[in-house]
Amino acid sequence: MTDQELLKQLSDPITRHSAFGLLVSLYKQRLYWHIRKIVIAHSDADDVLQNVFIKIYQNIEQFKGDSQLFTWMYKIATNESLSFLKSQSRRHFRTIDNLQSILVNNLKADVYFEGNDIQIKLQQAIARLPQKQKLIFNMRYFDEIKFKDMSEILGTSEGALKASYNIAMKKIKKYMTSN
Repeated sequence: MTDQELLKQLSDPITRHSAFGLLVSLYKQRLYWHIRKIVIAHSDADDVLQNVFIKIYQNIEQFKGDSQLFTWMYKIATNESLSFLKSQSRRHFRTIDNLQSILVNNLKADVYFEGNDIQIKLQQAIARLPQKQKLIFNMRYFDEIKFKDMSEILGTSEGALKASYNIAMKKIKKYMTSN
């Protein structure tokens, strides 16, 4: 089903509920993993994902079709994840970067994390990056988002995104080879 067909069904009160169920089943896994890379913990990612789908449901009629549907949803997921981190950091009186470092260090205790020591070290390297570089790295490296789509999601030029990604790669490589 194309985005246009799905949007048409979402705008029809008769098919809206079933179309939204289809939208959730099509995109929940990709959105979950994007959110999980930002908020780190599984339970937090689940909570944020629920909020994302509520926002999508409430605002689907505002989607103008200027971008792909997934790009629009990805932007909502990114913003919700960052808002969640901000609220958590205020609640725990920590910076977002400090909070994410703590969460990464707790990964070994997370029953939903199946990574080995190298993957934990990679997550530690990513956690050391500034927030925008983390997002750019995760979106490009793990999610294979094109810089053009990333530009729409983050509201940054493609050139700046490419530069940030290259800087992030160098920092991660340095961290991975130095320790």
